[in-house]
Amino acid sequence: MVDITIRGAGIMGLMCAWMLRTRGAAVQVIDPHGVGAGASGGIVGALAPHVPENWNPKKAMQFEALDKANALWATIAEAGGQDPGYGRTGRLQPLLDARAVELARARAVTSQDLWQGRHRWEVIEAACAAVEVNSPTGLVIHDTLTARIHPKQACLSLSAALIARGVNITSDGEARGIEVLATGAADLSEISQALGRSIGAPIKGQAALLRCALPNVPQVFVDGLHIVPHADGTVAVGSTTEREFESPTATDEQLDPLINRARRALPVLADAPVIQRWAGLRPRARSRAPMVGAHPTRAEAYIANGGFKIGLAMAPVVAEMLADLILDTNDRIPDGFRPEASL
Repeated sequence: MVDITIRGAGIMGLMCAWMLRTRGAAVQVIDPHGVGAGASGGIVGALAPHVPENWNPKKAMQFEALDKANALWATIAEAGGQDPGYGRTGRLQPLLDARAVELARARAVTSQDLWQGRHRWEVIEAACAAVEVNSPTGLVIHDTLTARIHPKQACLSLSAALIARGVNITSDGEARGIEVLATGAADLSEISQALGRSIGAPIKGQAALLRCALPNVPQVFVDGLHIVPHADGTVAVGSTTEREFESPTATDEQLDPLINRARRALPVLADAPVIQRWAGLRPRARSRAPMVGAHPTRAEAYIANGGFKIGLAMAPVVAEMLADLILDTNDRIPDGFRPEASL
């Protein structure tokens, strides 16, 4: 039995622990800040695909992860007895002009092949959508692949499942065996400092949580803004993309325009009260893809990092590739996902 220590109890670290433990490794997880304390403790949780065109390994792997998500999260929830807040509720995207409509209809055609007939990308009348959405053209994209998850609940669900399978999750302790670093923005900064050049950076994001019960309504995506109804009677709105900031966890006036845009896009939110504001740092590798493989500055260690906005969706495939590499020496990591792509 291979001994493995995972450093980091966010979505990447916990999912790596799950995949490795499922395949028989002896795993422990160490994080001094606790489970889901960083970016993985956020509130948005949009598991949304890239547009179905110009296919590449990154898009193919994201599709694989999203396609398998129903079964994966059901297994995790059953193993630990905690709900991760997962649901494949789909997504609506207002179409702003005639050019957007033309592109969306072309992508509806390519999606039939690229999404293997398992999920739909279609243009429909906004009036036929499950909820009123403001659309200048009266049309929206509706896709059935997009899902939602509650980030913090997902981490707690994973940790409960891991504990049920004999994994120790602790705030401190001695590392044993092979180390996997999944510490997000902190590790990207440490690697950049050690190499004397940037291989990635923390990007601050701010989001808000509104009280409005829309548990089975599709999420809405408009002009970079995610509006995600959760099962607990809340709707998450986010997020900002801030490369310069004074405080990594403080919210400010930059969040207010997002809330106002969400209210305009989804009229049912017009009077919904804001019950929480959240801010945190998301790890973005220079390649903009997740980073997985041999750690660039630590001998005989591995890295799982750089998920940025798609980390929640991509964590399962990143963890599977890492498990293949560590346990079977089967290296199937695409070049764009290797640490070297950001060096």
